[in-house]
Amino acid sequence: MDLGESRGCGEPDCAIGCDCDRFLEIWNLVFMQYNRDESGMLSPLPKQNIDTGMGLERIASVMQGAASNFDTDLFLPLINKVSELAGLPYHENPKHDIAMKVVADHTRAVSFMLSDGIRPGSEGRGYVLRRILRRAIRYARLLGIEKPFLEQIFLIIQRDYAHHYPELKENENFILNHLRLEEKNFQATLEQGTQILQEKVKALQEAGENVLSGTDAFYLYETYGFPVELTEEMLIEQGISVDMEAFSKASEEHRRLAKEQSQQMRAVQESAAVADKAKALGNTTFLGYETLTANTKIEALFRDGEVVSDAGEGDEVLCFLKETPFYAESGGQVADSGIIRTARAEARLLEVKKGVTGTVYHRLLVTQGVLNAGEVVEAIVDEKARQATGRHHSATHLLQAALRKVLGEHVQQAGSLVTPERLRFDFTHFSSLTADELQRVEDYLNEAVLANLPVAAEEMSLDAAKSSGATALFGEKYGDTVRVVAMGGFSKELCGGTHIHATGEIGLVKILSEGGIGAGLRRIEAVAGTEALSYIRSLNEQVLDLAQLLKAQPSDLSRRVQGMLNQVKDLEKEVQQLNGKLAKNEVEGLLQQVKDIQGVPVLAAKVQAQDMDALRNTADLLKDKLKTGVLVLGAAAEGKVNWVTVVAPTGLSGLHAGQIIKEVAKITGGGGGGRPDMAQAGGKDPAKLGEALDQVPAIIKTFLQK
Repeated sequence: MDLGESRGCGEPDCAIGCDCDRFLEIWNLVFMQYNRDESGMLSPLPKQNIDTGMGLERIASVMQGAASNFDTDLFLPLINKVSELAGLPYHENPKHDIAMKVVADHTRAVSFMLSDGIRPGSEGRGYVLRRILRRAIRYARLLGIEKPFLEQIFLIIQRDYAHHYPELKENENFILNHLRLEEKNFQATLEQGTQILQEKVKALQEAGENVLSGTDAFYLYETYGFPVELTEEMLIEQGISVDMEAFSKASEEHRRLAKEQSQQMRAVQESAAVADKAKALGNTTFLGYETLTANTKIEALFRDGEVVSDAGEGDEVLCFLKETPFYAESGGQVADSGIIRTARAEARLLEVKKGVTGTVYHRLLVTQGVLNAGEVVEAIVDEKARQATGRHHSATHLLQAALRKVLGEHVQQAGSLVTPERLRFDFTHFSSLTADELQRVEDYLNEAVLANLPVAAEEMSLDAAKSSGATALFGEKYGDTVRVVAMGGFSKELCGGTHIHATGEIGLVKILSEGGIGAGLRRIEAVAGTEALSYIRSLNEQVLDLAQLLKAQPSDLSRRVQGMLNQVKDLEKEVQQLNGKLAKNEVEGLLQQVKDIQGVPVLAAKVQAQDMDALRNTADLLKDKLKTGVLVLGAAAEGKVNWVTVVAPTGLSGLHAGQIIKEVAKITGGGGGGRPDMAQAGGKDPAKLGEALDQVPAIIKTFLQK
């Protein structure tokens, strides 16, 4: 589309294909006609077609007569919010405009990634998300936005997009929790990393070098979580590059070492000696459905992957038993804990896993005496932990049945975790549960517990299990014979885990949380039995503590807290008004300290300001009074120094606020910069604030002489 001569380069031969912005591709057609093989030969496709694509944002820019995609109603509300937070106008300074666009675009991208259940991480798509998010925060800081802001931008995205993308609303808590946490963590990371990077840059410049070593870049990444891409981006502004080859080597070496450590046990299990023995032994008989103790024989012991005849106190070994009462980690249920003992020795169970041959691997720590291969031992399961796990596992079955009853038959298990302490259940559902739905699920679940339904397990063919109405895990592969666990007429599932004997043994089940973990996926966490009792007691203790602190009855807490919140809000308004009056009074006194530096009025002063916003407000008041001159204001707060410099009018005597503040902040162990008319910075050493202010006249004289 031709956007007109005003958008073009002005060259007489300007036409479609020119690199200028006059012609905009909004739609394309790709004619899919041939297949090109490895030799380059073309052959007609059996089904030829036309692939077409249109850019929504580009169409919007044309329909709305906008100068770019960023000036459409898809982006402008976000950019306007960024502009408001920064206190800077849009479309006045190209550098500021780019930063605002980056913040708007990246925050939108991150919001949608989080709404799909992607979590910030150090690898894969989680790392991509974290990089985008951190880049948005850095560009916001370049605009002077230092307080958390992502939530405010997200709420506008949610307002404008959620009617077409409901996951932005459904997964609101998940999104906001991650935005808040990542922003909080990276603010600290950025502050520390930037300071260290500045020290590295100073050392390079003093040495006349322009390449940051890969080791230093990796140190910033590994120790402070400072992405190497961000390091590159910040350094390129100062003409310095990063030795990426060395960085990659350092990163690879770190991954190699971590992988070796995490795979030590697996390496032992996969050694030739272990694998051969497991193959010879085959499937280990599991006795744990019927008993929690068993006399069994040690078939083999291995240390560091090698066969050993015995293991003494302090040894960590791999053990094969003839039969085992210990449940191996499987199907979301954690492994049993327990001990193996003889008359003269004892070993603690560290891990139980099942190998590909069906052989159960027992990892043991010998705590007393000597265990010998071939001897008979007593294997004892930790009864208390097994019962707690069984309660949570049986509660998980009841939970799925209750969810299907309340939400519908579309609910399918998508994953689970069952431990002695809690249960976690992932399931398919298109939206978050309402408070009423969650309560109904919890009610149905506990009604099934109170009914004390019998829990019965039966082995049958897979076809028979399906015919009986048993629920299977979607996508799971089962053998010809399966185990079906039924709880009265309330629940029937395919399951190989351990359970209680009747639902009444579960005790109370309390749902702790429900939330989204991805598109169409939800997660519930809950506790049962004594863990539920502990949770209720904890809440009760908190209520009683609050009641004591507020000198109120527990039933009156809500009213009392609401009253206090209203009182705090009124006091905050009063404090704000008083601070405004104090600032005005302080301004009058500060104006008496203005000095003439070679014809330029200069005020360098320490002021009372609790944060950067308050400091900027004081600077604005002084600027209105002073009209012409240079302001350098410093304030100590929370063990740091905040700086603001103003040059009015812009370009006064060739002075640049960003250059001035950079030199002043150095003295307090900090750095910063900004526009010619206004700049801000930070410092680490409040003790040197006075020294820095004393140096302001000399610093300004230096710039006036250039």
